[in-house]
Amino acid sequence: MSAATVTEAVIDPADPALDHPFVRELVSQIRAQDGFGAWEKKSDLDLLDPFILTKERRKALPMMADPDPDTLWRLGLFYNAVGLLIEKKTGLMASPIMKMSHEGFGRMVLTAGRLLVVNKTLRDVHRFGFPSLAKLAEDGEQLVADAVAWIERHPDVARA
Repeated sequence: MSAATVTEAVIDPADPALDHPFVRELVSQIRAQDGFGAWEKKSDLDLLDPFILTKERRKALPMMADPDPDTLWRLGLFYNAVGLLIEKKTGLMASPIMKMSHEGFGRMVLTAGRLLVVNKTLRDVHRFGFPSLAKLAEDGEQLVADAVAWIERHPDVARA
């Protein structure tokens, strides 16, 4: 069972995290994937909902399973948003590269020039999600801040 199949609303429309720059970038990434206009009438809340795994949603998922294509797509969108915010803050393109086994184990890296700015080991990808929108924003922003710090420490490598 995918977390997206659970239909209860989990994001409060008044949640201040909806205005967080990382969340706004993630919504932009999702909407950019809508080549046929199928999501034009969907609210940002509806688009972000599958990224949120409450305790109940997490409990509904099996302990071990292969990640489905929708989960892998969301994972890619999350790291694309990280890369684009890195680019906005530094002027350097940060390219995501993912290597994933069919069992949901792998690695995500983002590079800027010759510099590795994000290096994340992925486990249990079928359970990818965040307990709240605030946690999603916090984790995304932390990845961006850490990457920007690496670029500032090693600008020659990042620009190579």
